[in-house]
Amino acid sequence: MWVRATLAYRTSFLLTAFGNFAASGLDFVAILLMFSRIRALGGFSLPEVAFLYGTCSLALGLSDLLLGNLSRLGARIRDGTLDTLLVRPAPVFVQIAADRFALRRLGRTVQALLVLGWALGRIDVDWTAGRVLMVPLMAVCGTAIFGAVYTAGAAFQFWAQDAAELQNSLTYGGNALLQYPPTVFARDLVRGVTFIVPLAFVNWLPALWLLGRPDPLGLPRWVAFLGPAVAALMCAGAGLAWRRGVRSYRSTGS
Repeated sequence: MWVRATLAYRTSFLLTAFGNFAASGLDFVAILLMFSRIRALGGFSLPEVAFLYGTCSLALGLSDLLLGNLSRLGARIRDGTLDTLLVRPAPVFVQIAADRFALRRLGRTVQALLVLGWALGRIDVDWTAGRVLMVPLMAVCGTAIFGAVYTAGAAFQFWAQDAAELQNSLTYGGNALLQYPPTVFARDLVRGVTFIVPLAFVNWLPALWLLGRPDPLGLPRWVAFLGPAVAALMCAGAGLAWRRGVRSYRSTGS
């Protein structure tokens, strides 16, 4: 329904999608400006940084397109409109994710795909079958990991009722972090996004293996292949948190 409503005003849709495309592209413009003055960042060339940018932005763009509306849950809990979703014969999670589905968010995804395509044609990699398969695997696992963060953040709102900014700090903030090489950050920060909130499995660890780079924490190279397992565990944990949150909901009393 929301897609049909959006496409009913195609000029408006194209303008808002282009605005989303341009706004998300400003991050890459900042990277280009940096490389107009330097040749490498943390030992990574421009195509390699563009590869990091493209993979994490694509993963965030897809998860934001599918689950970005979960951030509205806190407002629904506060005003009591979540009750109307609970009585409908459809999963509450799906209803909230689809509520006001914003097709304009495709702009971020398209921009990320363009940068990723440019980077893939310029990075110095011996393209074996395993390395070719790693690229779409990174996109799928990264989308699932960011989706788990969206879901866990939404579940937390059943108790906090206004935690959208905390969720955004891990999704949009994590995306801003993963756009740059891990070698430019302190080791404690890299450990945090590897072992506490494992966003490093979105692109850092598989990209280091694909590019033939050593891990700054000295982790074995097989860790790069743990993305599917990490994504599955995070999704399972987020799903349990969501179910517990729904069961603890007591409405507004109004």
